[in-house]
Amino acid sequence: MIPVAGLLTGIALGLYLQPDVPLWLQPYLPIAIVAALDAVVGGARALGERRFDDRVFVISFVSNVVIAALIVFLGDQLGVGSQLSTGVVVVLGIRIFANAAAIRRQIFHA
Repeated sequence: MIPVAGLLTGIALGLYLQPDVPLWLQPYLPIAIVAALDAVVGGARALGERRFDDRVFVISFVSNVVIAALIVFLGDQLGVGSQLSTGVVVVLGIRIFANAAAIRRQIFHA
C-alpha cells in the first residue's frame, strides 16, 4: 500500500509542479525511462515466479539506468548518440517484451 501511495503522491506533485527537464538531461531521460521499465517488468516477472528479491530489484533498477545513460553519453561523445540510443531502446525493448511474454504465460498458463 505504501508504494501505491508514493506513486500517487509523485504523480500528483508532478502534475501540480510541472517540473522542466534541463536541456542537457533531455537526451538521457527517454533511455532512463525505458531502462527503468525493463527493471520494473523484470521485477514483476520475478514476483510472479516467486523469486523476487528487493535488493536485486534495486540494484537492477539503478544499474540499468546508469549503464543505459553511460552508453548514450559515450555515443554523444563519439558523435553517434542517436544510433546508440536506438540500440539501447531496441535491446531493452526486447527484454521488456520477453518478460511481458513470460508474465502472460504465467497468468494464462499457456
